[in-house]
Amino acid sequence: MSVVRNNIAVMPGYVPGEQPQSGRFIKLNTNECPYLPSPRIAEACLEKIRQGLNRYPDPMGNLFRRAAAEKFGVPMEFILTGNGSDDILTILTRTFVGEGETLRLPYPSYILYKSLAQLQNARSEEILFDENWRLTPEFTAPTPGLKLVYLPNPNSPSGTVLSRQEILAVADALPCPLVVDEAYADFAEENCVDLVLQNRNIIVTRTLSKSYGLAGLRFGFVIAHPDWIQEFVKVKDSYNCDALSIVAATAAFSDESWFVETMAKMKKTREAMVPQLEKLGFHVTPSQANFLWCTMPQRPLRPIYQTLREENIFVRYMPYDRWPYGNGEGLRISVGTDEEVEILMKRLGEILS
Repeated sequence: MSVVRNNIAVMPGYVPGEQPQSGRFIKLNTNECPYLPSPRIAEACLEKIRQGLNRYPDPMGNLFRRAAAEKFGVPMEFILTGNGSDDILTILTRTFVGEGETLRLPYPSYILYKSLAQLQNARSEEILFDENWRLTPEFTAPTPGLKLVYLPNPNSPSGTVLSRQEILAVADALPCPLVVDEAYADFAEENCVDLVLQNRNIIVTRTLSKSYGLAGLRFGFVIAHPDWIQEFVKVKDSYNCDALSIVAATAAFSDESWFVETMAKMKKTREAMVPQLEKLGFHVTPSQANFLWCTMPQRPLRPIYQTLREENIFVRYMPYDRWPYGNGEGLRISVGTDEEVEILMKRLGEILS
């Protein structure tokens, strides 16, 4: 007889994007920043190491909370730090969703949400986007046991967004908290951070993995009403952020010129990629993230992905069995450096010719 909980034994588990660790490769599959982070981060980490790592870190990460409060114009009591935004999402799910209860998410979107529901032995309710990646009325429809709703904005894999007004309308229509997952919001035209001050049921999550080039460090945070923050503190690990990640994240926020320059470069590259991909025969969904969702209904995409992978060019092949539009698959291609993109486009042209 297995001693493993049945819901754990039967769940497939979340599978992250492939992470090659050696050799030369072009990595456009997991939406990292292709540029090295601000040099202030290394300086801050070295200084912290010199001071010593023999003491536990601040369990609340108040150094970062103060910096984030100033940056986003909210009281620091509205902010809680995490070991990447995935840690934050785990905390939220554990706080709100119990066994047999329901977590709602749009489909297709971030597949970790469903895994988090499975860990709780809860029900995940996947509501299809329409063919234009818009929400349908079913997304706000009442259902028994609904405790939490996730809404990535911009969405992955599509890179599409809902407006602030749409977000407010969704939150007003729901009987439970709405988590707006803003992992890619720095690449978009607007964000929803200040909406937490207008509606306490709106919760915003963020990460420093994408726009700040800190995917290897693991740091994220949540912005929510202090009443929710108090509950999240009960659920989080005692020291869920280490001393180096706290000072590094704080230093990242201090270098605004690096951030502005890097965002401008990545957005320029993103816009340049669209006509090149369309010329190759892809349909490219307009994106406000640091990736592009590319489909080609007339041709299977897995062989293209596999050919690129064999040559150490990594993009993300993503099939969706329940997606009724097109052939249910696409390539999600992260924005890289101009040099990386040039190599990718040349190789795609040869494969598709």
